[in-house]
Amino acid sequence: MSVEALERARAVAATVTDPEMPMLTLADLGVLRDVAVGADGRLVVSITPTYSGCPAMATMRDDLVHRLQASGFDDITVKVSLHPAWTSDWITQRGRNALAEHGISPPGVAPSGPVLLSLLPIRREVSCPRCQSDDVSLTSEFGSTACKAMYQCRACLEPFDHVKEI
Repeated sequence: MSVEALERARAVAATVTDPEMPMLTLADLGVLRDVAVGADGRLVVSITPTYSGCPAMATMRDDLVHRLQASGFDDITVKVSLHPAWTSDWITQRGRNALAEHGISPPGVAPSGPVLLSLLPIRREVSCPRCQSDDVSLTSEFGSTACKAMYQCRACLEPFDHVKEI
């Protein structure tokens, strides 16, 4: 495969959107890790799930294969890489801006090092994506997807999702 073809494959793969948050591409989300040519000449796309049991992985895999096939790439392997584990810090600034523009609070800085297991709600520094007020309350630890929590703004009263820091 030529260098130009590989660059085109990378550009095509970078346009595939997340099935749960379609305002983000897999590249914006940091799920798309690499597009390379394997030893057997096949195109190898590496993705890392946001969670090890993320239910959207099969759709992401299918969407990547279909989009690349539609662009003329036939031999494609999608490899799921669990190491290093995905972190919300991999979401690009463009992705964070897209989340906020769509009323979803982007994650803050992910915790580093060992994380203590707690059954209590997690305190986060969250602001309303609509009015930017910091006066918000957690209404549910789980939002429309497992990677989001639900909050409500006390200033403008709007409910909103917040992408959790992982």
